[in-house]
Amino acid sequence: MESAALSVLVQQLRAAGEVTRARILALLAHGELSVGELAQVLNQSQPRLSRHLKFLTGAGLIERLPEGAWVFYRLPVEGRARTLVDTLNAAIDPEDADIRRDRTRLAEVKAERAGAADEYFSRVADQWDKLRALHYSEADIEKAVMSAAGAGPFDLVIDFGTGTGRMLSLFAGKARRVEGIDLSHQMLTVARSKLQGAANASVRHGDATASPYPDHCASLVIIHQVLHFLDDPARALNEAARVLKPGGRLVIVEFAPHSLEHLRTDHAHRHLGVSEADLARWGEKAGLAVKASKMFRAPDDKGVSVMVWAADSVKSVKRSAA
Repeated sequence: MESAALSVLVQQLRAAGEVTRARILALLAHGELSVGELAQVLNQSQPRLSRHLKFLTGAGLIERLPEGAWVFYRLPVEGRARTLVDTLNAAIDPEDADIRRDRTRLAEVKAERAGAADEYFSRVADQWDKLRALHYSEADIEKAVMSAAGAGPFDLVIDFGTGTGRMLSLFAGKARRVEGIDLSHQMLTVARSKLQGAANASVRHGDATASPYPDHCASLVIIHQVLHFLDDPARALNEAARVLKPGGRLVIVEFAPHSLEHLRTDHAHRHLGVSEADLARWGEKAGLAVKASKMFRAPDDKGVSVMVWAADSVKSVKRSAA
């Protein structure tokens, strides 16, 4: 009787054993790409390309990540399928004419992506600069985040509400893998552009209160300036506790309570800061034990204080069946 594992391997080899699909695997070794970007690089129609992608996905050689009206694809993060893809890619001659042409087109597509990200960020830069001016030095806050997270190294780091991907950049050198989620497609475009040089970093569309991750998968979760946007911030802490491994750490950066009402009207803040007492209460209910907290006082009476808060997972939390 044929073994199941051998049957899967044969299916995977058949999936990879076609020129276009081999080129797709080689391209995805450079990072995740949308269907449209792959179509641009390979100069093929999206319907035709989608059939190839469906074949590779069914064989487990690539992963499909829907993002609104878009769909991104990437290689498996780890496991036997990733080992097989890496082995097959290593056997490809980098000077093959098709492979060289694909690399050139990929560079052009990534340049377009970077241009779109720059254009978007230039439109919102003024708002970002005004928000940054309200509180303490970003560099000092980032140092506090690194300190609160601990020395590492970390296995999987997840950033809830990753924005521009700055936290992923900070931790990429201290972790096996860093991944961020965000509900803003435009911010994900910015993050992808900024993370192009980090092979172990990726982003995907996702909700901080209902993330796409399995139970107990992460050694570190970061929630940086996200809670004040949420209707129910406690749900994000519950979700962080669910995806954290036992003993894993959560680091939160958040505005302290303030009275700057224009942040609610002009920047969609649902809450005017979050109190340390609320964080402690939500953390306790989620099964998180506070280990450290640090307050950065506002530079003046017109600014906003910022708190960096760290807690460890102390009880097992699983996704609700509902």
